[in-house]
Amino acid sequence: MKTSLPTPSLHTARLRLRAFEDTDADDLFALHSSAYVLRYWDSPPWSERGRAEKFIAGCRRLEEEGSGARLAVERVSDGAFIGWCSLSGWNPDYRSASLGYCYNDAAWGHGYATEAGRALLRWAFDTLDLNRVQAEADTRNAASARVLEKLGFVREGTLREDCVVDGEVSDSWVYGLIRREWQPSPEQVRAP
Repeated sequence: MKTSLPTPSLHTARLRLRAFEDTDADDLFALHSSAYVLRYWDSPPWSERGRAEKFIAGCRRLEEEGSGARLAVERVSDGAFIGWCSLSGWNPDYRSASLGYCYNDAAWGHGYATEAGRALLRWAFDTLDLNRVQAEADTRNAASARVLEKLGFVREGTLREDCVVDGEVSDSWVYGLIRREWQPSPEQVRAP
């Protein structure tokens, strides 16, 4: 059995990445109930607010089981919740994990996903001593593909027809980032 993996608190110039709190449920539900935001997601938008509480409970389970960390992302300037990012499927033997993220559409195009991703990857490579981080993106989601490529991920292949959401079939690209190819940004990620 794995030991717990405390959710880190990370800071960048513009963002704070922190453990989810019960008070995030409304913002989380607003994010995941948006059909526009989730149009390339691997599941349909939420229709019940209770899903937000289950999500937050799932974040705590990730920490307790030591299998990953899912962090709320908020802007430092106004404390606004803009989304989340995560490392899941952490395997200390293989030194690998998967990166995921979801941001509200008002946050798109400002570099927040890349900034938060860099902070989380720095923690993953430095603290967890990962060798590989994997990510997937719907092949129609060019913006997410750009984020991954800016972070240094390399597209490794295509999962054909791997998702069916509300009867719509889609493909996903698989990306990988290897420790020796990781180029941390010059900005410093600091602890609180």
